[in-house]
Amino acid sequence: MKLYTCLRIGVSFSVLLVVFYFYSIKILNNKDDVSVEESHKVTKSLEVTTDRIEFKRNDIVLAVVACGDRLQETLNMLKSALIFSKEKLNFIVFAEDNLIESFNQKLSEWKTLTNHAFTYKVMALTFPVKDAEEWKRLFKPCAAQRLFLPNILKDVDSLLYMDTDTLFLTPVENIWSYFHKMNSSQMAALAPEHEDPNVGWYNRFAKHPFYGKLGVNSGVMLMNLTRMRAFQWSEYVVPIYRKYKLKITWGDQDIINIIFHYHPGKLYLYSCRFNFRPDHCMYMSVCKPAEKFGVAVVHGSRGFFHSEKQPVFQAIYRAFEEFRLGGDVFKDFYQPLEAFLEQVQNTNCGHIKDIFLKNVRLYINMEDTS
Repeated sequence: MKLYTCLRIGVSFSVLLVVFYFYSIKILNNKDDVSVEESHKVTKSLEVTTDRIEFKRNDIVLAVVACGDRLQETLNMLKSALIFSKEKLNFIVFAEDNLIESFNQKLSEWKTLTNHAFTYKVMALTFPVKDAEEWKRLFKPCAAQRLFLPNILKDVDSLLYMDTDTLFLTPVENIWSYFHKMNSSQMAALAPEHEDPNVGWYNRFAKHPFYGKLGVNSGVMLMNLTRMRAFQWSEYVVPIYRKYKLKITWGDQDIINIIFHYHPGKLYLYSCRFNFRPDHCMYMSVCKPAEKFGVAVVHGSRGFFHSEKQPVFQAIYRAFEEFRLGGDVFKDFYQPLEAFLEQVQNTNCGHIKDIFLKNVRLYINMEDTS
């Protein structure tokens, strides 16, 4: 009798263990399902209804996000694109509501002035419904918008994303051509954050994973949105942010670095001349490709376009700001730029002023021989 009772207790206990095991598995699976479901909700919340954007596969599309006081800076960047490019450009501007009318007014004016050399669309900001304000405030105002472009611009195949504080010194199509240099796995192209590990930020201070040995800078980013959608890019963004939100310093750029740390084969790395920043010359010249081929894009990061700390960057910005579309590029842009740079040639970056003029000279020579 005692043996029978013990067997019954043993069987009952075993059954309870089995039930508990499967119940635990169910709970764990449900937790996984919640995270997956949440990612899908984020993706779904970005699929806003907008007018269909009709671009052909090879159309050059340039995107920018502008908030706060970045109206004039953004217009200056778009103007620099229009000055040098031979191909028809297509602009997508994401802007705060109070800036939309100003962008539409100025771009409409420019479109007439340039004989319809470009198309444009100004769109309202679109962040995930949940925590929208938190995303909007991440690092620079609204910069995180770029992280969600693959799902917002569902009909766009590829684009060149530019920070507002960038300026072209070469035709946009020269940068766009790097799409053709990517292999079939790569979905984006970026320049390194640093050239010298002794002054690198990521390798010395980052508390999170980053790409390669020195990280990448996200200010000038070629984005193959079709491949990013296939990769399910947007579903990586939110979980990574939640995991590292207390450790990231540079907002969306850090999230991009973390993604490509784990998927380095998805990124094409182009040279520093396509994202030339004060760090490349403020102590000594460290961007050797720019010395040889000239600066293609100048990036006035950390407010250097509006600061006297590095007058070269302020001078370049001023030359673009004072140039009026439709003017003579040699007389109204190149000559003033050269004169501005002559005035600051005794500064650190001024010692290599010719690297900022090299591609403009090439453009003018091409104009003269055409």
